Amino acid sequence: MRIGEFELFSIETSEFGLDGGAMFGIIPKPIWEKHSPADDANRISMVTRSLLLSNENRNILVDTGNGTKWEEKYKNIYKIDTRKYSIENSLNKYGFFPEDITDVICTHLHFDHIGGNTKYESGKIVPTFPNAKYWVTKENWELANHPSQKDAGSFIENDWKVLAENSMVEVVDGKESFIKGIDTHLTYGHTPGLLHPVISDGEKKLFFGADIFPLSSHVAVPWVMAYDVQPLKTIDEKQKLLPKMEYEKWILFFEHDPNMQACTVHKNGKHFQVKNEVKISE
Repeated sequence: MRIGEFELFSIETSEFGLDGGAMFGIIPKPIWEKHSPADDANRISMVTRSLLLSNENRNILVDTGNGTKWEEKYKNIYKIDTRKYSIENSLNKYGFFPEDITDVICTHLHFDHIGGNTKYESGKIVPTFPNAKYWVTKENWELANHPSQKDAGSFIENDWKVLAENSMVEVVDGKESFIKGIDTHLTYGHTPGLLHPVISDGEKKLFFGADIFPLSSHVAVPWVMAYDVQPLKTIDEKQKLLPKMEYEKWILFFEHDPNMQACTVHKNGKHFQVKNEVKISE
């Protein structure tokens, strides 16, 4: 898919699983399980999916997934599997290599979004994308480095410490565009200063859903994660975004849906839902 000056590619980076109850909050299991069947540990199947934006001058990756630095214990807890998808293989599929990436936009610093920022090489943690600038909002950077007890398990310093030590991190307010051709939208319900890239050419517009729309089932307004720091804020943010998405026919990109890269939305009676599935790349 092309939008404006960018060619867009869907970059699947891992399969993993999280607790279904945590992913759907107040929605009862008999309802959410119709959309996302759970395994015997109550985990639902998910992926980590990045978005690659490429033009003549830059190759920009939005988020990097779980990465590969995991101990077996946590790989088992989160069911992390990179046999089918990995960031290197998915980039290679379209003719790109880690050295080609010029920028990494970190929507926020939770481990399943930026774990692939770094990797082990000869026993040391090194940048996965050695020629890239890594962009993050000031609010989320400060939270990640001084998390609350609720947040602490979601942030892992090894995903960004070596980047900061090598002056590769660019901290921005996120309220204004910092890369030509990419607009920004901030949300606060899931985590403070969550950055949503928005790509538009005046006709097509794509919104990177990150963790306020992690799965296609989260298009429904009340379907909000228990992981969110302010779930009522998430609901309010979705209520403001979805009518615009419908009216202006935005494409909504899903970072965690195992079956759908993106979609358009519409309101059916009182409820928003998926209208048409959209393929970003094959």
